[in-house]
Amino acid sequence: MTFIDKLSAAWQSNQSLLCVGLDPDITRFPADLQGKPDSIVAFCKAIIDATAELACAFKPQIAYFAALRAEDQLEEICTYLRDSYPHLPIVLDAKRGDIGATAEQYAREAFERYGADAVTVNPYMGFDSVAPYLEWKDRGAIVLCRTSNPGGSDLQFLTVEGKPLYQHVAQLVADKWNTNGQCALVVGATFPEELAQVRRLTGDMPLLVPGIGAQGGDIEATVKAGKTAAGTGMMINSSRAILYAKPDAGEDFTRAARRVALETRDAINRFR
Repeated sequence: MTFIDKLSAAWQSNQSLLCVGLDPDITRFPADLQGKPDSIVAFCKAIIDATAELACAFKPQIAYFAALRAEDQLEEICTYLRDSYPHLPIVLDAKRGDIGATAEQYAREAFERYGADAVTVNPYMGFDSVAPYLEWKDRGAIVLCRTSNPGGSDLQFLTVEGKPLYQHVAQLVADKWNTNGQCALVVGATFPEELAQVRRLTGDMPLLVPGIGAQGGDIEATVKAGKTAAGTGMMINSSRAILYAKPDAGEDFTRAARRVALETRDAINRFR
């Protein structure tokens, strides 16, 4: 099953466009996990188990693991996801951007070492930097297009031949790079008008949409701007708002995470 096939099936089986980001910050872990050598694995597995039936994908952010020398724990978490929830795609958020033999090694890291179904990549160096990922015919390459951070406009909104650069990227990926139907795009929820433009340019191509939750993106505007005619087409990511949800009385961190994930999934579905 390809990445796109798995994602499409997850949209239907879980009736969800919610992607749960795994950004482990050990300073925000519950007290009973503080200081334990396997705390990252324990925390992420607990979050996964609490939210898996509400999600269409999981997105581990590699920097949170690498900074703590915890790549081996990321491997263990990805193995757990594949073994326990094989129907849910793993999106490795690495934003790699290099060419030639180096890009080939980054692809091996994502797809062999971590067993990811898709990886985020940077298009700044052109097709050479994306092609090695497309050699893995059953995996996905999710190309940065219109990112959720304010500084993204420094380059992404430069006018090129009468239209913003992010639109050139969207059209280039849709028309030329996506020859095997493996590509998706990263488009932030914080810019719903640009999200709508990308949807118009790319048809039903999947979009990874960060920016709701802690970054403040509006769910209604996001869904209406980015959904396909079938009411799917997006992995709307939420990380910190779910991972570090404030427990209500009687809740532990897993129940709090599940509650917020359920609220977010249902809020998304109201506008599909």
